[in-house]
Amino acid sequence: MAPRMLAVVQARLGSTRLPGKALADIAGRPMIAHVMARIGATPGVDEVVLATTSSAADDALADFARSAGVACVRGSVDDVLDRFWWAARASPADAIVRVTADCPLLDPAVSGRVVAEFLRHAPGVDYASNVHPPSYPDGLDTEVIAREALERAWRESSPASSRDREHVTPYIWERRPEAFRRVNVEHGEDLSALRWTVDDARDLGFVRSVYDALAPDGVRIFGMDEVLTLLRARPGLAALNTGTPRNEGYERSRLADLGTGKSQGS
Repeated sequence: MAPRMLAVVQARLGSTRLPGKALADIAGRPMIAHVMARIGATPGVDEVVLATTSSAADDALADFARSAGVACVRGSVDDVLDRFWWAARASPADAIVRVTADCPLLDPAVSGRVVAEFLRHAPGVDYASNVHPPSYPDGLDTEVIAREALERAWRESSPASSRDREHVTPYIWERRPEAFRRVNVEHGEDLSALRWTVDDARDLGFVRSVYDALAPDGVRIFGMDEVLTLLRARPGLAALNTGTPRNEGYERSRLADLGTGKSQGS
């Protein structure tokens, strides 16, 4: 029997750069709804759950999940890894698919390739992703973590480590890479410089423009290839949100661990 896959979407409304972004309107639907629909359409995913915080500020996300018929797990504001582990404990899943709520252009086919690669190696793999190294546009990031590996990261990583606890998986791929069996899915062309995630108002403007062009009804799920075709036809779109480094949030967390910066979770 194939391992059961639980997709966990992490979200909170307290983003410092774009507060409330998870519920920002894109083509008539909140951003979180697009992310949920896309990861739910990913081949191999059996169930989707929202992992948000227990803060009253995130009640609106819990309300969304309830209205959408999606399970919701609530926990620590800053310890996202703890949220993921409690989501896993509440499910019979064998592996967890991690995505974030700021990726409304997530491509089910791309995420499905990561899931398929994990399944191809199972049970001989602990972690699969398409980000080490990245070759897909930023915003199509997908990670699959074996339940036992997630539990080990939760149990062994330091509660004081901002990057381990906030970003969920660094203990596996950075802190203790020798202890975990890992595989990566790479695209034939390096597209990692393309920015399709939503961290600020410029990113949101870019994504809204893409939806206006490809799915103004907010319902149809289009993929990476359609967006690439659109950008070739309208190169000015890609210029809307250039200049932000990839993984800027993770770098802030890394500096926070070193005592030289501050960090905010999602």
